[in-house]
Amino acid sequence: MDSFSNSGNSGKSKVTNQGRRDFLKVGGASIAAGLAHSALPTSARADNTASIPTPAASMAVQEMMPTRNLGKTGFRTGIFGLGGQGALEKTNNDAIAIPIIERALELGVNYYDTSAIYGGPDRWSEQYLGRALKGHRDQVFIASKTKERTRDAALRNLEVSLKLLNTDHLDTWQLHDVGVDEDVETIFGKGGAIEAFTQAREQKMVRFLGVTGRFRPEALMECIRRFPFDTVLMGLNAADQYYYSFAKDLLPMAVEKQIGIIGMKVMARGRILSTWTPPPVEVQKKSWEGTGAIATGPGTLTKRETMFYTLSLPISTAIVGCDTVQQVEECVQFARDFTPLSQKQMAQLAEKTEPIARQALFFRLMKR
Repeated sequence: MDSFSNSGNSGKSKVTNQGRRDFLKVGGASIAAGLAHSALPTSARADNTASIPTPAASMAVQEMMPTRNLGKTGFRTGIFGLGGQGALEKTNNDAIAIPIIERALELGVNYYDTSAIYGGPDRWSEQYLGRALKGHRDQVFIASKTKERTRDAALRNLEVSLKLLNTDHLDTWQLHDVGVDEDVETIFGKGGAIEAFTQAREQKMVRFLGVTGRFRPEALMECIRRFPFDTVLMGLNAADQYYYSFAKDLLPMAVEKQIGIIGMKVMARGRILSTWTPPPVEVQKKSWEGTGAIATGPGTLTKRETMFYTLSLPISTAIVGCDTVQQVEECVQFARDFTPLSQKQMAQLAEKTEPIARQALFFRLMKR
């Protein structure tokens, strides 16, 4: 996952401040209409507008961001999805976390990522999403994860996720942070987590199955060789090529298998951004990010540049954890403004990240 972290502010968002009540009143029908509308060729869209039932629904469609197929799942996801970290993993943070999720709903965000480990033992991220998405379950795609590697532990983990998320099923259940061969062998061994995954799908506790990772591409590649996963979540940003590239071999492999691809670590928890101010070195040494790389200066890209770079890759959606409502609005606006970068433009941005590649890819440089 990814979050802005200390990424600074870039001014007032351009997103229209649509009334929450008007948007949510429209409900799942308008979401479905918006997704279908965005999938049509331009020439066909004018003929389809008659199916929009109300002015509020029309407004909802206009607010929708571009969408892409989530692999072969049949779901069309907005190209920005809300990550489950940032404010959503902080203890007793209802006053900030719940409005973030509600604003994302208002703005048409339909992909929500979380994990059983986000927010510590109390799993605050799943709690907040369960509360804020209540009553809107049919409008959204919920993806959670488990770090458990055995069948029984994973199933127990799933039961709690469903309870906290106020749902009888997950849209995607994912193996969390698969990074080394030992993970793969345990998951696919006798009594391994893959047994829980297939059982949960058979019992309709989950619709789709996925795998996630941010450490090494080889472990993820081995997973998708062994099992027909529906989705893969991987760490991807403009510095990718400098250490253990995921885009070189893993990304083409996932595309070939028509797996739904979700990008994370887009903003490297702020460390790729020119607006980021590094904390003192002693503070970094005690942080999760600091165990991968110590930063002595800011990043080199703007938020727009790093978002556009990742969205120009053949992915379905990019997830970002947000600390404020304004950050949600910024990400939605980037998604709405997005136009694919040329190969030359992408190469130029990648080159700009070379001096700060270690801090931008800190998540691949941590000890395992």
